[in-house]
Amino acid sequence: MQQQTYKIAIVDDHTLLASSLEQLILSFENCTVLHISKNGKDFQQKLNTHAEKPDIVLLDINMPVMDGFETALWIKENHPAIKVLALSMEDDEASILKMIQHGAKGYLLKDTPPNILELAIKEIMTHGFYHSDLTANTLMQAFHKVEEPPTNYLRDKELTFLALAATERTYKEIAIEMNLSPKTIDGYRQNLFDRYNIKNRVGLVLFAIKNGIVKV
Repeated sequence: MQQQTYKIAIVDDHTLLASSLEQLILSFENCTVLHISKNGKDFQQKLNTHAEKPDIVLLDINMPVMDGFETALWIKENHPAIKVLALSMEDDEASILKMIQHGAKGYLLKDTPPNILELAIKEIMTHGFYHSDLTANTLMQAFHKVEEPPTNYLRDKELTFLALAATERTYKEIAIEMNLSPKTIDGYRQNLFDRYNIKNRVGLVLFAIKNGIVKV
């Protein structure tokens, strides 16, 4: 029986690297490259003009116009059948967690050996995800802190607010769902910002992920 061919798209603004990556992918068994895009907007346009949809998108993070975070979230919301494998130079915890929160099924650094990249593609297609040592260690550190969980000091309403803040709802929609005034929701948000040194909504989401309030 003929094996499935994995259709891959590359989204990376570095032309030379993307071209080299294409040649590498074509050397893998049962893999083909549908197209290369220089950012998320370019990828959206290619999806509209190509009849075939990719199985996997190899997605860079730092790109102009529409970066990898925005692109991953857009794919998650609009084309959930397309799987995202982040391929980046960024190895910090925040970037890894944010990409996973936005739907990435794996995260690799760009200096990853070719055989690991090939393995990751096949694992994602077969099992739905691939966690490298880097990703696994980051998730372990994020979810299993040795200090007393900060959630011990959170009220039920604050826990509910954090769970909703990790969704796509606006703060106004959160207020309606919790049957509270927008001013009260602003108070919850500012109290959490001050108490845990959080700067923005992304920080709230990462805090919620790290402390098990929402699952990825």
